[in-house]
Amino acid sequence: MINESNAWSLLAFAVIAVTIIPALNIIFGVVSTETENWPHIKQYLLQEYIINTAILFVFSGFFAALLGVSLAYIITVFDFPLRKFFKWALILPLSIPAYIGAYTYSGMVSYTGVITKILTLLFGKMILIDIMSVPGTIFIFTFFLFPYVYIISRAFLAKYTASLIESARMLGKNYMQIFFKVILPVSRGVIASGCALVLMEVANDYGVVSYFGINTFSIAIFKVWFGMGDISSAVRLCMYLMGFIVSIILLEKIVRGQKKFAIATSKVRVLALHRLPKTKALAVSFYCFIIFSLGFLLPFFQLLAWASMTYDEVLEPSFFDAAVNTVVAAVICAAIIVCCSIVITNSARISQNMFARTAAKLTVVGYSVPGAVISIGVLILFMWLNKFTESAWEYSVITSLYMLFFAYIVRFLAVGCNTLESGFEKIGKTFFEASRTLGCGVTETFFKVDFKMIIPSLVGAFSLVFVDMAKELPLTLILRPFNYNTLATKVYEYAHDERIQHSAPAALIIIAICSISVYYLSKAEKE
Repeated sequence: MINESNAWSLLAFAVIAVTIIPALNIIFGVVSTETENWPHIKQYLLQEYIINTAILFVFSGFFAALLGVSLAYIITVFDFPLRKFFKWALILPLSIPAYIGAYTYSGMVSYTGVITKILTLLFGKMILIDIMSVPGTIFIFTFFLFPYVYIISRAFLAKYTASLIESARMLGKNYMQIFFKVILPVSRGVIASGCALVLMEVANDYGVVSYFGINTFSIAIFKVWFGMGDISSAVRLCMYLMGFIVSIILLEKIVRGQKKFAIATSKVRVLALHRLPKTKALAVSFYCFIIFSLGFLLPFFQLLAWASMTYDEVLEPSFFDAAVNTVVAAVICAAIIVCCSIVITNSARISQNMFARTAAKLTVVGYSVPGAVISIGVLILFMWLNKFTESAWEYSVITSLYMLFFAYIVRFLAVGCNTLESGFEKIGKTFFEASRTLGCGVTETFFKVDFKMIIPSLVGAFSLVFVDMAKELPLTLILRPFNYNTLATKVYEYAHDERIQHSAPAALIIIAICSISVYYLSKAEKE
């Protein structure tokens, strides 16, 4: 007879098994027969895809780490004008999806763009910036993704490095020496975690590289699938992209080697801020302002200006349908993801089985795999399921919605699980064990005790998933039914039709939704 604890574990295992099927479909799909397109792709195109993707990974990751870590160190260690403002404002670039940033900057550096006009006034001649290039793509990824590194690095520095910095100061080291000889070595794992998130977003991107015309693996997958109708070759390209992701993880472990750093005390102490001289303080404030302006202020005000000119043309029934589709899809899938996350994380917490705890870590597979790859795996799965459906053509639209929602769940399940796992860690198992001692079952204990204690984590998980889904683009573009739009696809379609100004109202709504995430992050980061 199966007890309650085992029932939770079995249910969690079933959820995990279903969500990793798309990734397995990609692996098994590689053994299929090569099509006539693959030799051509392999000989003439594959090298360009590999080089461009590698360049974007290396330089975007490096510059995002450079900005994120330097800003985290400055905010944590020094006292300067507007420090409290920049402390949370530097998270705001994360609320602008990279593809919206790309569309906005391409308009600002055009012949009639505001940046071109400013440069013309300053230098007396027209200066055009080629943003639609590999360096321009790196710029976009750097300035809209560096908050991933900043958030994680600042949280670590604020909590665990006070004694290390003070000890180094007593030994006569200046703050520059402390940064390179103390902070960077002990923060290597934290920086690597932030960079991994940046590179996963770069791998998942389609909007930026598509609009800028940069041939990467995500572009190749779309072209081969929709342009050639060749799913087999698209699957093989997916394997190369997954190989990039695996290589990132392995490379970090190899570089780190056997070096490990641990904090010798569990006491958390706030570092006394070092007041900078007036000149240096102004220089630091200016540095933070430049990064904030490039990452948020300029694109935000440009979108506001465009929205004021085009809102009367854009706000039509199709726009409101897209807004409703965005909200409905995000609410339904976020609710399902939170429920699945509860099952997985609670099962891993109460289970004494190491297998169950290890299996829970597999949820990260969906988030680490790019959306284009997941969409291929989901499509293969539903093509197989359609063989058991008598009227597959009749229900094609419904099936597409099922595919899209299932892909959302696979992609963002890790977000819900990570948030709830943190919530369960905070409440511990003391109350759970006390309830079990009093004769309550596992399920009864969860609803009467644990559930009420993790409500903040549940709200946070729902909000974060909702935000991620509101700005998601590649999955929606590939798997959406005919004539089904979300705000993200409306932004993409307007930009693709060279009507960038008309994309502003939808983009601003997405930014407003994403600001919810920034609110929770800044709230969690309060010292």
